[in-house]
Amino acid sequence: MAHEPSLQKRPKKLLDQVSESMRLKHYAYRTEETYIQWIRRYILFHNKRHPREMGRPEIEAFLTNLAVNRQVAASTQNQALNAVLFLYREVLGIEIAGINAVRANQPRNLPVVLTKAEALAILERIDGAQQLVVKLLYGSGLRLSEALQLRIKDLDFAQQQIIVRDGKGRKNRVTMLPVSALAELQDHLVGIRRQHQQDLGRGFGSVFLPFALERKYPNANRDWIWQYVFPAGRIVRGPRSGEMRRHHLHESGIQKAVKQAVRQAQIAKKVGCHTFRHSFATHLLEAGYDIRTIQELLGHKDVKTTMIYTHVLNRGGRGVRSPLDS
Repeated sequence: MAHEPSLQKRPKKLLDQVSESMRLKHYAYRTEETYIQWIRRYILFHNKRHPREMGRPEIEAFLTNLAVNRQVAASTQNQALNAVLFLYREVLGIEIAGINAVRANQPRNLPVVLTKAEALAILERIDGAQQLVVKLLYGSGLRLSEALQLRIKDLDFAQQQIIVRDGKGRKNRVTMLPVSALAELQDHLVGIRRQHQQDLGRGFGSVFLPFALERKYPNANRDWIWQYVFPAGRIVRGPRSGEMRRHHLHESGIQKAVKQAVRQAQIAKKVGCHTFRHSFATHLLEAGYDIRTIQELLGHKDVKTTMIYTHVLNRGGRGVRSPLDS
């Protein structure tokens, strides 16, 4: 008599458990990828020992190696620590306290800031939707990820404001919608709506919805208000759902466009997409707006983070005139 196949399911692999736990807690896909990478490196560093067999000494050794031998930045070391602690706390149910590793140095660097003329010179050398994205980085103080993840419903043309949902630290905030970009943005949305209608006609048109909204509102993922303001040029298979969908523009495309424009404008500064957010804050401060208002627009948790822009302006008791200029 033939034996019946076992009905017991194979236990999930450890990294699959990490992915599942992160999705249940609504972590961003990029954060999931980063955490998986660090957990894999932690396990490989200790010759593929199971994390249950390890603990605080092994975590400290891994972090110390990153600081001493790999010479990673402090933020990178903290990211690795957060990933490993997530594994122990949320997946293995083990609390690890009192981590005492060699810490990477945290240099205090002032942000690079563009002049208004430099910002406009770069913008003039970027075209189409990519230029519109960068305009919102500079004109609204958005992070690149926040600009690309904007949905139609997040734009309030009547109030001339943008609602940033689930930003850094999972916080919502409101910032301004630049008047000079209103007409261009509305024209852009006319073309995007036409494209969305065509996608629906072809049997596509659905978009990823955050949290459990897709289960709660099964048809909402095809509604116009949930579509991305800056959709990608083609429909691809989603990494989590497996469905064919149009995602938003990829960050790398905007980053490359900015880098090329900086080179063409011959600006001798280390400029990236985040430089426009720094310039937004500094230019508002320069125009006389108070630090608390700028803090709210940027979405900083602590005003101390926003205060760094006062150092860029050389104010706050340090606005001393050089004797050479007297």
